[in-house]
Amino acid sequence: MNRTAEGAGQVTSYRGWAGIRRAFGTPSALTMVFLGFGSGLPFLLVGGTLSTWLRDEGLDLSLIGLLSFIGLFYVFKPFWAPFLDRYALPMLGRRRGWLLVTQLVVMASLAGMAVLDPKTSLTGMLWLIALCAFAGATQDILVDAYRIEIAPQESQGALAATYNLGYRLGLIMSGAAVLYLADLVDWRTAYLAAASAMLLPALATLVCREPVRPLASATQRLDLVEAFAKPFVEFFSRNGVLLALAFLAFVGLFKLPDQMLGVLAGPFYLDSGYTKTDIATVSKLYGVWIGLAGAFLGGYCVSVFAIRQLLVIAALGVALSNLAFLLMAVFPAQQWAFFAAITADNGAQGFAGTVLVAFMSGLTNRHFTATQYALLVSLANMPGRIIGGLSGYIVEASSYFAFFLISSLSVVPTLALLWWLWPRIAPSAPGQQRESVA
Repeated sequence: MNRTAEGAGQVTSYRGWAGIRRAFGTPSALTMVFLGFGSGLPFLLVGGTLSTWLRDEGLDLSLIGLLSFIGLFYVFKPFWAPFLDRYALPMLGRRRGWLLVTQLVVMASLAGMAVLDPKTSLTGMLWLIALCAFAGATQDILVDAYRIEIAPQESQGALAATYNLGYRLGLIMSGAAVLYLADLVDWRTAYLAAASAMLLPALATLVCREPVRPLASATQRLDLVEAFAKPFVEFFSRNGVLLALAFLAFVGLFKLPDQMLGVLAGPFYLDSGYTKTDIATVSKLYGVWIGLAGAFLGGYCVSVFAIRQLLVIAALGVALSNLAFLLMAVFPAQQWAFFAAITADNGAQGFAGTVLVAFMSGLTNRHFTATQYALLVSLANMPGRIIGGLSGYIVEASSYFAFFLISSLSVVPTLALLWWLWPRIAPSAPGQQRESVA
């Protein structure tokens, strides 16, 4: 199969090793490194790294868990994604204009968080966390839409992998680098450095090219109400109500075992006797590279293997890797246990993330890319966000050991649903992106 990849008139085949090299070597793949960095940077700074900061300041686990509900902005993205599909700012194009604005807002909100003390200015801190989460979620909508619209379906695995490279680099900055700076200097300096790093994706947004909008008049003629309703109507009419609901439920359950651990990972490391430097070195630095290796393995596998089998492998890997954390619970403060758990967990996460991105990308219509993909991504994060917000109570009522077992068993509904979907998923691809407007 041949598709136009990097501009009109340039036809590129993505089959075989040569095709894989071409897919990874396009200008769009390089752009996704920088945009991925911008997406990864704020995620931990309003999530895992933030919870480590708050625990370091003496806040209770239950309060830290409740504060994670601010991250639900990443779940509710479909509610404002249609606005981004319908309207463009008078600069840089439909995708890049909004993207630059969100990157600047992330930068400003992180700088504001840096100057506040969470013990004495918790209310102000909450407002800035919410602003950063909203801007970061909006940035994700736009980056996902940009990735899908800039290249054909065959290259989505490669773009997902290079996006993951940038995303993991962003995690290194917001995880390892921030923790190192917090340990060596203070949290204020660490968050100011992270805010400054947002200049990189902002500059990339200024110089990258705008995707070509297919049949622009078909969506530009929609009024605001239609702009919000049409993407959802199209998704359900194209797949049928039952199959569409099954796809949405499967996406929502796919990453649940991993997401249940996200909020309390930092506090668990501290409670297990590891220092902030240990956490930065093993989880936020070594772990990021392991996750990146898993992501590129997933990108390669998406290019050459059937998506159905990859979904099974990825789901099992994410669930079973949680059991590795039992080593840390049984052998606290042991470096080998920390390395073993992070190797299993981050490798599985990276692989599964790329597989899921490729699968979801194939379910979208390019006329409504931002809205439909935001719907899928939001559902992929919703169960984990909700349960993660209550995870502090679960641990306090039982133990970390029991919590890890529960998180691994949460894969059972996912596998049951995949069994039902199996004959309804094309064996060679997640589906073809539709160009027609229903």
